Amino acid sequence: MLSHTLLKFKLLQKYFHTTITVITMEFNREKYIDILMYILFKNCNKSNFGKTVITTIMYFIDFNYYELYGELLTKETYIKSKKGIKPKHFREITQELISKKQLFMRKEPYYNRTIHKYYPTVLPACRFNEKEQKIIDTTMKKFSNNNAHSISRYAKYDSPLIVAEFGENIDYRYVFSRNQNYSKIKNK
Repeated sequence: MLSHTLLKFKLLQKYFHTTITVITMEFNREKYIDILMYILFKNCNKSNFGKTVITTIMYFIDFNYYELYGELLTKETYIKSKKGIKPKHFREITQELISKKQLFMRKEPYYNRTIHKYYPTVLPACRFNEKEQKIIDTTMKKFSNNNAHSISRYAKYDSPLIVAEFGENIDYRYVFSRNQNYSKIKNK
């Protein structure tokens, strides 16, 4: 297997050139909340389903949707951190939903760790079209049984994460350089 640095260099060299345009995004708060509440509703009773698993599934939903349809679903900004993937608006959204009593968070033991578990108190809106529903459900099915360690380990080899530096925004455009283990287009 190629080293992380060499792989990043090859991706940058091969796929980043001047014809790629800048993506402008305005966060779609309503869509983000709908997806978050839906995946929580479907999975909150799984013992492994903590904050890291949730945020990584959200990342894969957004990036898989962009790869397949060339459109941004939630327009969330994801940041590469030492602990994995950090969505810019996750904390703000969850705190808002908690204050509105639509969600509650509880720290729970999970093996030798403590995880942040989120539980919806209302039914999700489910305002998804067919394309959105398919991506959400297939991504959820693929990752919802993973624990934080296994999903983070898998995610760190996704092209957009390899290219990003710690503390940087993860660029959606690198989904088009995914290998067949990650690509939704190459596996269609």
